[in-house]
Parts: sequence; C-alpha cells; structure tokens
Amino acid sequence: MAFVLSSMMELGTKAPNFRLRDTVSNNFMSLCDIKSDIATVIVFLCNHCPFVQHINPKLVEIANKYQELGVTFIAISSNDVEQSPKDAPVFMKQIAEYHNYPFPYLYDEHQNAALTYEAQSTPDFFVFDHNMECAYSGRFDMTRPCIAKATGQDLCKALDHLIEGKEVDSNQYPSMGSSIIWKRSYTNKKTDFP
Repeated sequence: MAFVLSSMMELGTKAPNFRLRDTVSNNFMSLCDIKSDIATVIVFLCNHCPFVQHINPKLVEIANKYQELGVTFIAISSNDVEQSPKDAPVFMKQIAEYHNYPFPYLYDEHQNAALTYEAQSTPDFFVFDHNMECAYSGRFDMTRPCIAKATGQDLCKALDHLIEGKEVDSNQYPSMGSSIIWKRSYTNKKTDFP
C-alpha cells in the first residue's frame, strides 16, 4: 500500500457534480440534490486504509455535530475493487453500518468522481461553501495512526468559519493516507476517463 499526500483542490473551484449509488440505501444520489446551503463536506474514504480507520470514530462524531448545524457530509470510495476486494460495495455497507455513518457512503465504480476532484488519498477532504466553491481542501487534522488521537481540528476550524460567515484560513495542509487504488487501465488519471 502506497502512502501519498493529497493534491489539494484550488480554493474557489466549483464542486463537480456526480451521481453515485449509496451502498447503504442502494439509491443513486447526486451532489446537486444533497448539498447544503451552508457547507458541504466531501470525503474520499475506503474500508481498509489505516488512516481512515484512525479517524472513523471522530469523523462520525463531527459529522453528527455539524449536520445538526446544517452541514452536509458525503463519503465516497473510489478504489478499484478488482485489486482491493475488501473495498467492494457490500463491505462498504457493512463498514457504514458498523460505524453508524450518519452520511451516505457512495461507490464511485468508474472513478469519475475521484478523477474530477483529483483526489489522491484516503482520506481526502473537500469543503464547499454555500456557493459550492471550494473553501477548504486537505487534512482532517495533524494526527496519524498510532501517534495521537484524531481530533478533526483542521476540518472543524474550516466548518466553524463557514457557519459563522467568516473567510476560511487559506493556510491549509494536504491530507496523508493510502493512495486511491486506480484501475490498471488508467495511465494518465487526470485525462483518461472511462
């Protein structure tokens, strides 16, 4: 498993739309239907990544707290399940139910969402304001597995600013985690769409 830093979306970028299947409800969901008028958090996750496993409990806690304040959370898994069977939708559903994910856990089968967001790692966070423009991109916090407890400090700070109508600090840091497992046919992930 390769560890990478996220590429970080340019601030102000409009959120690309997507329509993906939620592995828990089995319903298709599109960003334009479930986005928030306050802030929308899109996070690329996967089941097996130790960095995701490290933040899972705190992520659920934070999502529950901020969703009560009108923030939408959306999780997406884009890993190629042929190479990583444990990331298949059936296991995504099990993970979501085990952790009581209060947000949809969408399966990006063709990896189009990961490609358009230029997501690189799991986890990889993108926060959009009420205009669906990128206000924050990067890490959950500075912790790492087996080093310290996850706090979600960086994400929470960005969300607090958006809720309060303040500008989010542009001094942001990339996320670190497992590389998204790309389909073998992709030689140029940014332009070679299926």
